[in-house]
Amino acid sequence: MLRIGIIAHLKHPIAEPFAGGLEMHTYLLASLLRRRGHAVTVFASTRSEPSLGLEAICEETSLDAVGVSEAEDVAFFKEHHAYLSLMNGLRGRDFDLIHNNSLHYLPVAMADALPMPMVTTLHTPPFCWLESGVRVASSANNSFVGVSESIRTAWSPVTAIDRVILNGIDLCRFRFAERPAAEPYLVWYGRIVPEKGLHFALEAARLMGIPLRFAGPVLDRDYFDAEIATRMADGAGLYLGHLGHEELSAVIGGACAFLCTPCWEEPYGLVVAEALACGVPVASFARGAIPEILTPDCGVLASPDDAASLAVAGAEALGLSRRACRQRAETLCDAEVMIDQYEALYFERVASAVPRRAHGDRYAAVPDILPLLIRSSDHAPEQSQTLVRFDAAVESRVQSLSEPRQSALGA
Repeated sequence: MLRIGIIAHLKHPIAEPFAGGLEMHTYLLASLLRRRGHAVTVFASTRSEPSLGLEAICEETSLDAVGVSEAEDVAFFKEHHAYLSLMNGLRGRDFDLIHNNSLHYLPVAMADALPMPMVTTLHTPPFCWLESGVRVASSANNSFVGVSESIRTAWSPVTAIDRVILNGIDLCRFRFAERPAAEPYLVWYGRIVPEKGLHFALEAARLMGIPLRFAGPVLDRDYFDAEIATRMADGAGLYLGHLGHEELSAVIGGACAFLCTPCWEEPYGLVVAEALACGVPVASFARGAIPEILTPDCGVLASPDDAASLAVAGAEALGLSRRACRQRAETLCDAEVMIDQYEALYFERVASAVPRRAHGDRYAAVPDILPLLIRSSDHAPEQSQTLVRFDAAVESRVQSLSEPRQSALGA
């Protein structure tokens, strides 16, 4: 059994209904590790699921004593404060390993100060803040995981990726539906924001002549009003709201195809895995990691940002085997396989962790090559209290380097 601390991101609670794939991934990671007997603590926002071993780090009241009037982005500052406090506190905790599942720069930037190893999962391509943190994390106790080969490639100019571990889903919660609903419909679901491209799915559904049912949180109201509501006027789309797992699974399983429309390089695509688990063929823009998930047996790729191409791909997907879709999910997307791989990495990292030298509370750690001018014996009466020690070779080298300077001073 390991004592594992999981650092979540703070924009949304780690609880159902999930705001997106990252929240679901963190939830699965924590719950399945706990099921396997590990002692797990999740550092997340206050409204997250308590059964995960929640230790809330983002309470509004904790910031009452901190001035924010000069902060241009208060939300950014509050996240910064919460992670800064957490990372300082973790130096005195007894975790065997920390798993950083956030997208914030501070946990990874401060990882070198921790006494235990840290595993960071990279869920996105590089962006300036996170890249900055990754570039300064140089300790051998750090390890980076990419959620796809696409992410490994994107991060390769910045840092080495130690392992690629594909995201998994709970196959039991996304049940296989052998046949679609009697009344045909297409499905789309996810965060309703411009980069997820719901407007392309509505346009493709209109071209196919099949209605689209869609679900997810509206996180950009201006986008919804300008691009989505206007395309629903003719009855081509039906918004179902933000659904929990059970209801969402039933809606997905009843669809004749899933339209996936990322307008960015999708790091993985949990929605694709979920659709396949339900036996639903996928038509998707060929972006990011999605071509790694789909095969010709379970999906059809379309030209990015092209509703007409997506409509053609959707029509082809209608003829694919639903059984083949489920088999692909079982082979590639099972959360239990994901946890197997993370467990193996955890034990490997704990076994090879670089021990940190113990120092007295009175002294900061100092480099071994610090000149002899600075010794703890200068500040303590007993030579036995000396903190910095040198072997004979290093001491001789330092003395020889200092002799010319001493001669000059004597002159």
